[in-house]
Amino acid sequence: MKTIKLGLLYLASIGLFFLASCSNQGTNSEQSAETNPDSIAQETHSEDDGHDHSPDDKEIHSENDGHDHSHDKAEGEHSHGGQVIESGEYHLELVAEPSDEGTHLDFYLEKGEAHEKVSNAQVNAQIQLPNGEQKSVPLTYEVDGNHYHGILSETESGEYQVAILSDINGEKVNGRFSFKR
Repeated sequence: MKTIKLGLLYLASIGLFFLASCSNQGTNSEQSAETNPDSIAQETHSEDDGHDHSPDDKEIHSENDGHDHSHDKAEGEHSHGGQVIESGEYHLELVAEPSDEGTHLDFYLEKGEAHEKVSNAQVNAQIQLPNGEQKSVPLTYEVDGNHYHGILSETESGEYQVAILSDINGEKVNGRFSFKR
């Protein structure tokens, strides 16, 4: 009887150890996704985005993780059909459209719950091409479209990794995205 109790205690201890390591693995992978520069196309959800999670929960998703990232709202639609990142009080969205000249990059930079347009930022796209080469594309504000835009002239097929670097009156607001051509 003593052997059975000892065996159950041992088995329960291993189970708790396994459970604790799985719990830490989720936390570590979330932290590494936030700090790892190779983590591309991430999306951070806030508590009021329509997703089911606690107010203190902060989820990071990639665009192909099986979750709905549409942010569709009956009125006041804010999405432009691109990849979205919520960074603090800022809403960042990148739309990459192939064109004859290369890839047209539209970047929407908005602030607050009302998604007020930010038109006074200095915005630059740092792009890693599929062959590993690095390109820098300055994005300029287009008043008519209420967004920043630029053209990447490369047309090589494959995955492009993009870091958008924004400076808003000295405040750095950055986002990582990716697209395939």
